[in-house]
Amino acid sequence: MAVWDDLVGQDRVTEQLSAAARDADAFVTAVASEPGEAPPSGGSMTHAWLFTGPPGSGRATAARAFAAALQCVSPDRAVGGTPGCGFCEGCHTTLVGTHADVEIVRTDQLSIGVKETRDLVRRAQLSPAGGRWQVIVLEDADRLTEGAGNVLLKAVEEPAPRTVWLLCAPSLEDVLPTIRSRCRLLTLRTPPVAAVADILARRDGIEPELAARVARATQGHIGRARRLATDERARARRAAVLKLPLRVDDVGGCLKAAQELIDAAAEDAKQVAEEVDTKETEELRAALGAAAGTGSRLPRGTAGAMKELQDRQKRRSTRTQRDSLDLALVDLTGFYRDVLAMQLGSRVEVANADMQDALERVARASGPERTLRRIEAIIDCRRALDRNVAPLLAVEAMTMALRAG
Repeated sequence: MAVWDDLVGQDRVTEQLSAAARDADAFVTAVASEPGEAPPSGGSMTHAWLFTGPPGSGRATAARAFAAALQCVSPDRAVGGTPGCGFCEGCHTTLVGTHADVEIVRTDQLSIGVKETRDLVRRAQLSPAGGRWQVIVLEDADRLTEGAGNVLLKAVEEPAPRTVWLLCAPSLEDVLPTIRSRCRLLTLRTPPVAAVADILARRDGIEPELAARVARATQGHIGRARRLATDERARARRAAVLKLPLRVDDVGGCLKAAQELIDAAAEDAKQVAEEVDTKETEELRAALGAAAGTGSRLPRGTAGAMKELQDRQKRRSTRTQRDSLDLALVDLTGFYRDVLAMQLGSRVEVANADMQDALERVARASGPERTLRRIEAIIDCRRALDRNVAPLLAVEAMTMALRAG
């Protein structure tokens, strides 16, 4: 299976990346025979790429596939084969995250700071240890702080000869103008629902009927569709969110629904903490030389390291809670989108076919203008959360606006 097979519905992007991988392979082969050749500055290959696209489009998947193709050592390349076979050591180790010359950076924090970015820049200055390129995949380039972006800018402006930066962000506006102007842009689209259902059934072994249902419910978001298909709790949470429009008939119902949304997001964060935090804490305590057991004393002078870990875990919990809440708001937006389609007599297939009765009930009780105002209220809530408004206040304001229409 070639590394490009996971890029669902991205034929144009796959063609561009395949061409760039061929040029990069030709350059490395030429350098092996004639050391000192300048790195590629034209054609289809360049040293910095920016992958943009809506959530679920596969930005990070495309970046990792390209990284694997750059490290491909398949013998088929000598007879005209395209790099990215998916089976050789270079492809396999890159895809599983163990290649020595591929650094894949993703964050579970709210932002990526200057310190982490400086470490990446130092890494980028090294020559490949054994692979063909030094590749840095930054999956959350939109989470760089302004200071971190300025640190990264210098490395992107003056790259090492065999270093490639692969940055991922939802849109151009999420990256500093000075950085995006030095990158080659690749824009991915939302994959077709049918293509997502097909890959879920073919690659993940999900029942075709369930695959089609979750692909339609998530409107082509591959990651969310896979989670809905494999996680019963995720399906239950989504069903609870989609019942919210039927529960905002009075002020008490609005406030109760808002609190339940916040509680559900907090429960998600708690589950992540239970799975990860305890293990991290025990590993750090062992590394610092503390005796086994959480009640044992830490060696003198190590309390600062433990405090730093606790702060990082707290930030991760905050992001997990916000991401879970944002996902609920996306599902709610999809519900009202279906309501609007019904009210306007559109022939567009509804995403939430399993909620047909609720959709029809809400559609009959109001008009398109009120539905649009409700969609705007949800968007305003997401913006408020991005501005660090207290989540409960933001969601309560939203549920009251949903009631008013």
